[in-house]
Amino acid sequence: MGADIDGAIEARGSGGGWETEVDLLDFGLVRQRDAWECLFGFGGGLGVERPLFDRRGLPDDVSEPVADTGEGEWQHSHSYATWAEVAAVDWDGPVCDGPDYTRVGVWRPGPDGGLALDEVVWAPVEVLDAAEELFGEDLMPSEWPPGGEVRLDGAVYRPVVLTPRMFAPPDGSWGSVWAAMRELAAVYGDENVRLVVWFG
Repeated sequence: MGADIDGAIEARGSGGGWETEVDLLDFGLVRQRDAWECLFGFGGGLGVERPLFDRRGLPDDVSEPVADTGEGEWQHSHSYATWAEVAAVDWDGPVCDGPDYTRVGVWRPGPDGGLALDEVVWAPVEVLDAAEELFGEDLMPSEWPPGGEVRLDGAVYRPVVLTPRMFAPPDGSWGSVWAAMRELAAVYGDENVRLVVWFG
């Protein structure tokens, strides 16, 4: 068991009222707890300190379908964001104040031959063992000395400061949501299109 996400994309017409345009469930999003935490401050175990749209509550002027389904006894952790806010997100901006305690970034050679971030993972035991040998003491990634890195099996492991792009990239599974909002904003205006979400 566990919580699922629900919500809708709304648009505000010339009369000033909000209307539901797209049900969030139509996008077929699956449980993505780390993405939820980066975006809305709920669901994951990342320890995100500054989610992009952190549990803002349910707007007072939501459309009737959103009010009918989003205000029940089991719905919680409501939030929302206008397209103007989503469009202004720095997807590479840190959502924590320092390197993650247990995760490392894995850099591998990219198409141009230089190192590129390939993934973010829990620090493997063999990496922690190599770090202990390299640095002379048993340290978690956030405790490695400045510039510290471990080279192992063709990859370079480095401490990482978490960003939204790592867990909720704008061109990932949420890309279709952002695309729908962008298209509606072209009609209604950036401030007149918003995503409303909740969990339950």
